[in-house]
Amino acid sequence: MDIKNTNRENKSKKIFILYSLIVLGFILFLGAMLLTTLKPRDLPSLYTKESSKAIRGSIISADGFHIASTVKLYKAVVNTYYIDPKKRDLFIELFSIYSEIDAKEIREKIEKKKGVVVLSYNIPQKQAQYLKQLAYELRRLNVFVERKNSLNEKTSLQGLNIIESGESREYPYNKLLTPIIGYPHKIEDDGYTYVKGVKGIEKKFENELQAKQDELRQGLRDVNGYIILNKMSFTKPEIEGLDIKITIPIALELRVEKMLDKMKAELDAKEVMAAVMDTKDGHVIAMASSNRYLPKSIQKSDYPSLNSNMIEYSFEPGSVIKTITFALLLDKGLVNPYDLVNGHNGRFKIGRKIITDEHKFDWLSAENVIVHSSNIGIAQLAQKLSGVQFNQGLLDFGFSSKSTPDLIYEKVGSIPNIMQLENEIYKATCSYGYGMRTNLMQLIKAYSAFNNNGRMVTPKIVECFVDNNAKEIMIPETEQTQVIKSSTAHRMKKILIKTVDEGTGVKAKTDGLEVGGKTGTAHIVEEGKYVNEYNTAFVGFANDKTSRYTIGVIVIKPNKSQFAAQTSVPVFKKIVDILVEESYLKPNIVE
Repeated sequence: MDIKNTNRENKSKKIFILYSLIVLGFILFLGAMLLTTLKPRDLPSLYTKESSKAIRGSIISADGFHIASTVKLYKAVVNTYYIDPKKRDLFIELFSIYSEIDAKEIREKIEKKKGVVVLSYNIPQKQAQYLKQLAYELRRLNVFVERKNSLNEKTSLQGLNIIESGESREYPYNKLLTPIIGYPHKIEDDGYTYVKGVKGIEKKFENELQAKQDELRQGLRDVNGYIILNKMSFTKPEIEGLDIKITIPIALELRVEKMLDKMKAELDAKEVMAAVMDTKDGHVIAMASSNRYLPKSIQKSDYPSLNSNMIEYSFEPGSVIKTITFALLLDKGLVNPYDLVNGHNGRFKIGRKIITDEHKFDWLSAENVIVHSSNIGIAQLAQKLSGVQFNQGLLDFGFSSKSTPDLIYEKVGSIPNIMQLENEIYKATCSYGYGMRTNLMQLIKAYSAFNNNGRMVTPKIVECFVDNNAKEIMIPETEQTQVIKSSTAHRMKKILIKTVDEGTGVKAKTDGLEVGGKTGTAHIVEEGKYVNEYNTAFVGFANDKTSRYTIGVIVIKPNKSQFAAQTSVPVFKKIVDILVEESYLKPNIVE
């Protein structure tokens, strides 16, 4: 009886222990499941996102060519740890074909370093698209294998990555239109290289050119990690910088620049500059210098050429100002073109200053003071202007003010103040272009009044902006300013034509065209003193029946000759010839 009870108790204990173990095991199982459920896991996200940097706008010529544009650069990165050793050669060969990088170079990079290897830093955008497709195919072909991280025991797979690394500014026409378009420098931001304008149009319109919004795409991913574009995905489009369309056509600019290069050598000059402006609307159709540079490869020797000297080189203009002085006198009724002026046989004293003329005259008409460029004649006539009239007249013609809103860092020069111009010596020297400073574009702007019924035109280099939808955003025209009466401008125009027909500008004469202009030669000031070197200028116009162009030329330090008639005038004539050959001007030739 006792034995049976003992056996029954033992059996009950065993059953209890068994059930206890089962319950405990179940509790442990539930606990493990709960812990697994609650424990953070490094599972791949069902969602992914892709982004793409927007790029800087382009600068486009009047005839539709991209003078400056931006291209994206990419880098190709691979982790050699994940390449299947059996398919390494396949990876090398395929990457070499798609990237056009020698297979030997790729192999050396992979074998030299284990782990993350940058195969190339400068992959062009089009090639990057092909390499992205290759990356997809390499995964599909199992060229890359999963590996377990020895530190965290996690398994991962990394393939070929094509990553945006920056942008590069390209100038396909090399030195064309430098330094007007300017140049950029590079800025690093979170591993991405941007470009930013430093000079010229690149700097002036930095806000318009720079990218506005990067592209962003978010949504479900496929097994290869690529985004699935559907109704559930989100896309923020990229907004690139505005393109800038300028008024200057490449074909004309190229010809003018090549001509200036030859003339610089022929005249043995430091620099030759020229600009051509459509007088009717202010559109500049050529703006060239003999001193240019490669924007992507600036050398130390290029430093003097980085400035836009059409607006940044300020100089004493010399006799081209006589036309302005005479126009002010004529407009105020202080002189008649047929008044006689004493030439004092080429030597005249005002106060303590002796004024001389290159050619000696006894008497000459007031208008011939301009035609034959008499310093003595204009110095005497200028005394009829009060200091207020002279100073205000120079201001009205745009001197000491910006010539154009489309360029940056303009040196506006200076003019004598009212009190100075009450002094007879100041009045005399300023009347023929000494004691004041100006730049080429200011002179062209001022002279436009003589070719436009007395209305002064503001030079315009940027025609419009172009947005991402190819829509042109026009820039409001600058109002033309009436600086002298129409009758005064008409008379001045006749005098400038006479200067070309009979006076100092005869080498600019072109049959079948209406050509007028004025020469100017002035000593150069260095360190506060006049030196035995010169700038020469010729500013004027060339017209046919339908077109009117204001043209200006400056030659800096010509060694061949100090006279504008031998330096600037021949350059002006060659520009007119180019305008004829390119059909901008059509001479009226009567057989």
